[in-house]
Amino acid sequence: MPGPLAGIRVIDVSEVISGPLAAMILADQGAEVVKVEPPSHGEESRQIATYRAGMAALYANCNHGKRSIGLDLKRPEAHAILLDLVRGADVFVQNWRPGAAERLGVGEEDLRKVRPDLIYASVTGYGDGGPYGERRGYDPIFQALTGFVSAQTNPEIPVPDLVRNAVVDKATSHQLAQGVTAALLARERGAGGQHVRVAMLDAALSFFWPDGMLRHTLAGEGVENVVVPGERYQMTATSDGQLAVWMGTADQMRDGLRAVGRDDLANDPSQRGREMLREENQEARARAMQEGMAALTTAEAYERLLAHQVPAAPVLSHTEVLEDPQIVHNGGVLAGEHPAYGPYRRARPPLRFSVTEPEATVAPALYGEHTDEILGELGLDAERIQELRAAGVVA
Repeated sequence: MPGPLAGIRVIDVSEVISGPLAAMILADQGAEVVKVEPPSHGEESRQIATYRAGMAALYANCNHGKRSIGLDLKRPEAHAILLDLVRGADVFVQNWRPGAAERLGVGEEDLRKVRPDLIYASVTGYGDGGPYGERRGYDPIFQALTGFVSAQTNPEIPVPDLVRNAVVDKATSHQLAQGVTAALLARERGAGGQHVRVAMLDAALSFFWPDGMLRHTLAGEGVENVVVPGERYQMTATSDGQLAVWMGTADQMRDGLRAVGRDDLANDPSQRGREMLREENQEARARAMQEGMAALTTAEAYERLLAHQVPAAPVLSHTEVLEDPQIVHNGGVLAGEHPAYGPYRRARPPLRFSVTEPEATVAPALYGEHTDEILGELGLDAERIQELRAAGVVA
């Protein structure tokens, strides 16, 4: 069945994660996405990390459902082809440094001349100006600037650390995809085309803020800082390993004590009402849980916690994630086969639509896999396509 964005055409010239993943989200929801890649080897993520027979894993994970065409946008003939593509498009996505699109003649004003109602979507590191505007920005830098790193400090090993994946890039992607769909809705209501901008710095701060900045939300005097959820983001040691345990309510805290055999403390008045929030009572509860868990094996503790309906989970290896019963039940991992680079997996898009549920998008494209097909749709014949390829205009 066509997805909710069926009929929407996207031109994606972005690279790596922040732009490509946003465009893939749109593809997963039914949009047609044409990936325009630079000459020679295609976009940067094709050269990064795990690789087989022409496909890199990072590229694959951000580019399902797109067709690929190679264009050297520094060549006038290629620039003309891009304008032809934009003429029939609804959305244009780029994540270059400020000014780069304009230098290539594909800035907002350039493209709006051929498609006035275009949704022009751009990602920058720090924004379009300001004291950091010209700096190069990457995920770890934004984590450090917006609180992620300081929040990763384990009290037992007080050294701040990074979230060890590109959390800011991915947060930016989801913000951009939502912004594009909002702009498309506004266009349907008569607002016309517009520029959707997102700075990775802003996306990082917005993503971290809801729970990460609780102590800085209520300003001024008289604020009680009783329990900050981030302070409970710690693994709990057992006699032979660790479990993730989250006791977010008073009942769960008391049930956790019962799970480790401390019914006496669970039934004590100190663990009722506001008495639970007293520092000494929190410490007594935490100490009892630590001691009780340390006396149990991981398997024993997990079984007891689940029996008392306390949220808990083992630390799964990446291989075990693929085999987890609930993930398997949800169909969370999809498998496919490409004739050139063979079998691959991907995470199933998490959104479910009751009426416009889209089919799974096609495999990530090899570099320039659809160049001839796309140029043919623009009216170029085989001879002309061959001339452009021989001249290095297309790939």
